[in-house]
Amino acid sequence: MASAASDGVKSVARVFDLLELIADAGGDVTLSELSAAADLPLPTIHRLLRTLVARGYARQLANRRYALGPRLVRLGEVANRKFGQVAMPQLKQLVERLGETANLATIDGDRVVYISQAPSPHAMRMFTEVGRRSHLHSTSVGKAILAQLDDDQVREIIARTGLPRDTERSIDTLDALLADLAVTRERGYAIDDNEQELGVRCYAMAVPDMPVLTAVSVSGPVARVDEAFAARAVPVLREVADEISALAMSA
Repeated sequence: MASAASDGVKSVARVFDLLELIADAGGDVTLSELSAAADLPLPTIHRLLRTLVARGYARQLANRRYALGPRLVRLGEVANRKFGQVAMPQLKQLVERLGETANLATIDGDRVVYISQAPSPHAMRMFTEVGRRSHLHSTSVGKAILAQLDDDQVREIIARTGLPRDTERSIDTLDALLADLAVTRERGYAIDDNEQELGVRCYAMAVPDMPVLTAVSVSGPVARVDEAFAARAVPVLREVADEISALAMSA
């Protein structure tokens, strides 16, 4: 019985390993690529994939590659929503201390998805609908997430998505994006300066030690969110990011 249980746990671990490898590869991969990355025999991988496909957690494409399946979308949406609710006290703390809208976002494929928001009390404020998916390169949360990747991983994402411009201030060349991310890594936070929406400036910081790349941000009109605001906001963002990280690890 103990051996059977051990084999079962091993199979579960292998299934999750395969799903993460597919995600790491950008969402789809060949059987041989999985075999090389997972260091498992092809028959074992094929057997596990057949089960995943049958359950809707993976799918086989017309070109014989394997991709993540639609049933994972529901799991991810529910998990994001629940974690967003858990982190709401920290976002409200940001609003109370800084007076501007606070957001929590994670990476979702090649986009950033907003999973929670605490609105500013000001009549003129930044508003982003929870569940909205945006470009990584033109949002502060997206750039804080991209800065956690190496340049080759960033290049792979941009090769798939391109650099569409949300505003005339959006970054539209790979060299400019990589330079921006280098500065972001050095100073420890990202800035969206009129890049997603004209008249709005956002500051974001990565949430450390998260299972999924995550960032927290504070944003508002450029008239209020200036350099003096940044000097106050960055230490508070860092404190809140660490609190959210501790919350995730204790959950």
